[in-house]
Amino acid sequence: MKRRKASRTGLGVLLAAAVVGLIAALWTWTAPGDLARWRAAPDGRGVELHLLDNGFHTDLAVPRAALEARGGPLAEAVRALPAGDWILIGWGDAKFYVDQSPMESRLPDGARAFFRPGNASVLMLDPAQRDPRALFAEDGRRSFRLTPEGFDALSAHIEASLDLSSGAPRIAAAREGDDARFFASRETFSIAHLCNHWTAGVLNAAGLPVRPFRSIVSSELMAAIDRAELDTAAPRA
Repeated sequence: MKRRKASRTGLGVLLAAAVVGLIAALWTWTAPGDLARWRAAPDGRGVELHLLDNGFHTDLAVPRAALEARGGPLAEAVRALPAGDWILIGWGDAKFYVDQSPMESRLPDGARAFFRPGNASVLMLDPAQRDPRALFAEDGRRSFRLTPEGFDALSAHIEASLDLSSGAPRIAAAREGDDARFFASRETFSIAHLCNHWTAGVLNAAGLPVRPFRSIVSSELMAAIDRAELDTAAPRA
């Protein structure tokens, strides 16, 4: 009897150690990037973008002209927007992300978006006339300059999120008095794939190394850009 109990105890310890090891591996896992594609040379061709952080959610500010010049479904969606030299791009749950009613009335829907798998999602395209540097202070913004290859990869990743089952980008929602348009996305939203996870994937496509598990919080994406800046600035042997 004692031998069986000891065997069960040993198995429990092994399982606990395996779970701890798995969590540690996920916490430290980094999706590799390509800094040569991510960071344009100061004297070379490039496209300036900004990551905007409101404390829990991140958007990308992308030059409208660069998106339209690239062509394709994403450019088609951008051309249909009201005026604005910059396009703020974000992603989220098809209902919770669009709703702007007081947060306390939205908590049950927030729980649904987090914990129910397979929620419909939308891609936000919001035209902004003001420079992102005027919209967000430096502590809530990171500016970076992509190579043309990095920008094309980033745009392609965003474009791949669009639901094109009808043959063209489809507006799923709009808000009264708001220029933002929310296009149906083919991806699904849940706690396993939140807005910041989505943005991490977009930045990784452009060449930025990211830690996907930690990217549940917006500050991790800001830190990823800071780390890349240090890596790029470091002298090469």
